[in-house]
Amino acid sequence: MNTKFLQKISELKKETGKMSKDSTNPFFKSKYFDVNQLLEHLEPIAESKGLLILQPIINGEVYSQIIDIESGDKIESSIALSQFNDPQKTGSAITYYRRYSLQSLLGLQAEDDDANKASGKSEKQENKTNEVKVTNWMDEVKYKEALTDKDKAFKALDFYDGKTDRKGKIYGMKKEYRNELLKIK
Repeated sequence: MNTKFLQKISELKKETGKMSKDSTNPFFKSKYFDVNQLLEHLEPIAESKGLLILQPIINGEVYSQIIDIESGDKIESSIALSQFNDPQKTGSAITYYRRYSLQSLLGLQAEDDDANKASGKSEKQENKTNEVKVTNWMDEVKYKEALTDKDKAFKALDFYDGKTDRKGKIYGMKKEYRNELLKIK
C-alpha cells in the first residue's frame, strides 16, 4: 500500500468529520444515520480524492472497500452475514452490516445506537458476577434537553435513576449527568 493512498484515506476521514444521526428507528425510538445518508456524504469526498467506495457481498460476507482508482490499492472491512430464512431479515442485516463495516473501516465517530436491540439480545443482561447491568442509558441529546429547565431535569432523574420497565430493561445515566441535573433540581 503506497503512502499516497494512505494520505487520501486520511484526508477522506478528516473531511468526513463526525456523522450526525438523522434517521429514527420508530420501534426503538433511537437515532442513527442510515447507509444511504452515509454514502451520500462520503462518496463526493471520496470521488474528489480519486477513491471508489464499493460494498459487495463475497462468499457470505458483506464488504466495504475503498479503492484508489489511480493505483488499485484498497482497504476493506467485512462482516460475515448471518443466515436467515426470511429475505426481509437478510436485507435488513445487509443494510446494517454495510453501514457498520464502512463506519468501522474509516473509524467514523458515532455514538452506540440500537445494535443490541437489533441483534435480538436480551434487554436485561448480567455480567459474570451476576450484577445487573444498565441496558438503556440516557444519551447526550436527552441530557442536554434536561439541562434546559427544572421540570425536564426532574423527569429525567426520575426516569433514568435505576427504573425498570415491564420487560426488565433497566434505565440509568452517567454519574456526571446525574450530578449536574441534581444541581438544577
